[in-house]
Amino acid sequence: EVQLQAFGGGLVQPGGYRRLSCVASGLTFDDYAIGWFRQAPGKKREGVSVIDIDSGSTYYDDSVKGRFTISSDNAKNTVYLQMNGLKPDDTAAYYCGAITLSSGRDWYFVPEVYDYWGLGTQVTVSS
Repeated sequence: EVQLQAFGGGLVQPGGYRRLSCVASGLTFDDYAIGWFRQAPGKKREGVSVIDIDSGSTYYDDSVKGRFTISSDNAKNTVYLQMNGLKPDDTAAYYCGAITLSSGRDWYFVPEVYDYWGLGTQVTVSS
């Protein structure tokens, strides 16, 4: 059974930082890209950042470039999202998902084509 578990959410002050972790099990890790998405109340799920586990290539939405960093520890089947310079607009439930590499990177920011999802972890940016 494939499982993705996201950890690390919480309450952060504007300008602060937080690191999210996504632990994957039950799949061949380097056959996938792992993406972080977020969803605020009343809004669609949107892609934040994706990492190709096999090549290490990373991709970011313009809204987080220069502030967020995605990385992986393949020995631990874990992907991290380091979030710095957090803004109130970053407030959302953050989800990690897995998409097979054969799907192609053109689909990396399209949540509907992801194969697996974990439960979300809430990040609230507020003073």
